[in-house]
Amino acid sequence: MAQQTGDGMTQGPALALALRAPRSRAIKYGLSVAAAVFLLVWPLFVHDRFLYHMAITLLLAAIGASSLHLIIRTGHVSLCHAAFLGVGAYICVNLVMRLKLPFAVGILAGAGGAALLALAIGPIILRLTGKYFVLVTFLFGEIVRMVFVDWQSLTGGANGILEIPPPSPFFADPQHYYYLALALSALCVGLCARILTSEIGRAIDSIREGEQLAECAGVPVIRIKVMVFVIACGLVGFEGGVQAHYSHYVSPQAYSITESLNFIIINVIGGMTSLVGPLLGTGFIVITPELLRGYVELQQIIFGAILILVMAFLPGGLAGLGGRVQWLMGRARGAMRP
Repeated sequence: MAQQTGDGMTQGPALALALRAPRSRAIKYGLSVAAAVFLLVWPLFVHDRFLYHMAITLLLAAIGASSLHLIIRTGHVSLCHAAFLGVGAYICVNLVMRLKLPFAVGILAGAGGAALLALAIGPIILRLTGKYFVLVTFLFGEIVRMVFVDWQSLTGGANGILEIPPPSPFFADPQHYYYLALALSALCVGLCARILTSEIGRAIDSIREGEQLAECAGVPVIRIKVMVFVIACGLVGFEGGVQAHYSHYVSPQAYSITESLNFIIINVIGGMTSLVGPLLGTGFIVITPELLRGYVELQQIIFGAILILVMAFLPGGLAGLGGRVQWLMGRARGAMRP
């Protein structure tokens, strides 16, 4: 029996929630520690180049998906995210291969170049909303891709740039590159998490819930949108440089609208209300096609059907799977009661 306070409020549900909150935090902390230990330890016991490749691909894709998540949280869906991925890649590769600058300088310059381009266009396009923003970012992404194709002296044209060296001979080993990708991915995703849990993150959420209301409350809407857009594009430019030195090849086809759509699908599948969403979505998008390699002729059909089912039955994405299961279990218990 729940006890009542002097004002008639029951203490039972409130006490249950108060006890459940520390337990939930402890579970999340334990899962985070277990995941970190697993990511650090498994390469020491598994020596498979294919698994290393899958893990590196997943870690690098997590950077781009998490950075796009920042933009999505402001209420925008960008179709030019892959363009900034390419800007970062081409700047890094040219600085390292032509000017013989260190890899660290190259990836930082690539991230800076992508961020500066975002700063140049952000104040203009971020005043648009809905389908207009989507259309303009799509056109901008295509313009950047055509620049990559036509500027042959810098980008190699449609043939791209071949024989890109690893960051150093030490990272020619895929196991060593895995740990580099893990460290850089943790740094970038951690930055996204820190932004979303800060005062800026609360301002971002207020903008998404009601832009006009947030502006009336004193939130500098355009300034925060531009700042988030610049940070997100800088992070995906950072990924572009790291990815280019891993794949040893860059070409305009790798930075088309398809890649931008993949980043969006990752967020939709994983969930767009929490940073956990793009991380789960990245694993789903990277791993599922590999599991379907035995069905080459039906691979795209099966993959598309899985995407439709996930979006139909998990409107909150994979991140909302736990809550969905609890809700179904609650309904089942209610139906069993006399």
